[in-house]
Amino acid sequence: MKKSLSNAIFAGLGAMTLGITPALAQEDPYANVKIESTDLGHGIYMMVGAGGNLGLSTGDDGAFLIDDQFAPLSEKISAAVADVSKSPVRYLVNTHWHFDHAGGNENFGKSGAIIVAHNNVRQRMSTDQFIKAFDREIKAAPAEALPAITFSDEISFFQNGQNIHVFHVENAHTDGDAMVYFEGADVLHMGDVFFNKMYPFIDTSSKGSINGVIAAQERALALITETTKIIPGHGPLANKADLENTLGMIKAVRTAILQTIAEGKSADEAVAADPLKALNEEWGQGFIKPQAMVRIVYGDLSGN
Repeated sequence: MKKSLSNAIFAGLGAMTLGITPALAQEDPYANVKIESTDLGHGIYMMVGAGGNLGLSTGDDGAFLIDDQFAPLSEKISAAVADVSKSPVRYLVNTHWHFDHAGGNENFGKSGAIIVAHNNVRQRMSTDQFIKAFDREIKAAPAEALPAITFSDEISFFQNGQNIHVFHVENAHTDGDAMVYFEGADVLHMGDVFFNKMYPFIDTSSKGSINGVIAAQERALALITETTKIIPGHGPLANKADLENTLGMIKAVRTAILQTIAEGKSADEAVAADPLKALNEEWGQGFIKPQAMVRIVYGDLSGN
């Protein structure tokens, strides 16, 4: 059961991040992907293609890119950057290590971009990894793909007229998550700490946790304003109300799963009880389906 569930999760991730049907996935899954850019003002853009949402700052200091999706999309991403920037990517910040956010690192590194990420991102990318929920092994990345600059808590950039504050949040989606805040423009890229309008994926095999996600979202809410533009790791451009709604959902998920654990239910029994039924219609339509959400959070909170 767990094997088939993990396969279903991974298939769903592929379809969601690529925006394709399973039938088309048998062909080149990237052939019809288009990189679409939304102007957020101040030379900052949200870019959507396949995989995690990108952030981009443009200006006289060069392009500053947040995440780079999958390797086969690097040329398309570079072309989309060139459409709005006079300069190629100078700095590339990874919000975490996953392949749908950092898969293009090698290509951009070879093109001269300086890759920056949390210490744990370099550590995980340097060695073979295993994502339990997908039942998938990820091989270590080549040297060109590894972050050249790492940080433990925070790092600041002063680029394109912006004070760009990059800061780590502990054990949330993974153990290497970073958020990127453009202070003057009031734009926050949250990486996969925030899935907008869907259940999140919490990678417990990379030491992610639901409590860490909640703490990270609470930190973001303390930072932003009513007018902040939020780039989520997945989903549409968001605002403070969207993040508040998502945080309320995640807290409700935690409460429901803790109740099943308190009742002595096994993981299978918890799934059968459908503890998230009041949330599923609104939040269970993304690639993390209700049963998968129950299993991931049950395993996290029970330690199993």
